[in-house]
Amino acid sequence: MKSKAIFYHAGCPVCVDAEQVLAQSLDQQKFDLEIVHLGEDKHRISEAEEFGVKSVPAIVLGNSPYHINFGASIEDLK
Repeated sequence: MKSKAIFYHAGCPVCVDAEQVLAQSLDQQKFDLEIVHLGEDKHRISEAEEFGVKSVPAIVLGNSPYHINFGASIEDLK
């Protein structure tokens, strides 16, 4: 069974680079990847916060958030 992976970003250059390098490198046999642009899908910000996302880009694997570099604070996206 695949694990869920959600990659949250805001479309900034740091986020786009992380998406291209990291998120797309996940083993698709192990992870079902969803990419969420929080600048366009603001209604999903609260969901990201519930997972513990503090800044983007970030990836949630299972229920654990992993922050990648720093593009924007989640507070700046609200």
